[in-house]
Amino acid sequence: MRREADRLIRDRLGRTLEKNRNNLQEIYRIVVTNKLEEVAQHVDRVVTKLDRISAKVQHASYGYSGFFDAVKISEDDLDRMLVFDMKLLEESKSIDELVETFKGEAEEQNFGNALNRGSELVKALERFEENFDRRAETIKELEA
Repeated sequence: MRREADRLIRDRLGRTLEKNRNNLQEIYRIVVTNKLEEVAQHVDRVVTKLDRISAKVQHASYGYSGFFDAVKISEDDLDRMLVFDMKLLEESKSIDELVETFKGEAEEQNFGNALNRGSELVKALERFEENFDRRAETIKELEA
C-alpha cells in the first residue's frame, strides 16, 4: 500500500508541475508578445528549472526498492515519510498559486511584478527540489 501511495503522490505532483509548466509557457508567450525580453529570459529559466524537477519526480523509481518490500518499517519512519509527502504537496500548492497569480497578472498586462514573481517561483522550486531530494535520501537511509 505504501508503494502505491508513493506512486499516487508523485503522479499528482507530476501532474501539478506539468500544469504549471503549461501556464508558464503561456506567460512566456504573453511576455514575448509584449516584447519584454528580460522577463521572457527569466520565465524561460524558470521553465527549465521546472522541467528538471518534473523529470526528477516522474522518473524516480516507485517505492525506492526495498523500502516498501515486506520488511518491518517502524511507525516513526512511516510518519517521517508522511511528513515529507505532506510538505511536498503543500509546496506544490504554493508553486501552483504563484504561477496562477503570475499568469493572471500577465493576462491583464500587469508586468510590474513579473521579475519578482519569477524570483519567487525560483525560490519555491528550489525548496520543493531540496525536500524531494531529502525525501529520497531518507528513504535510502531507511533501506540500509
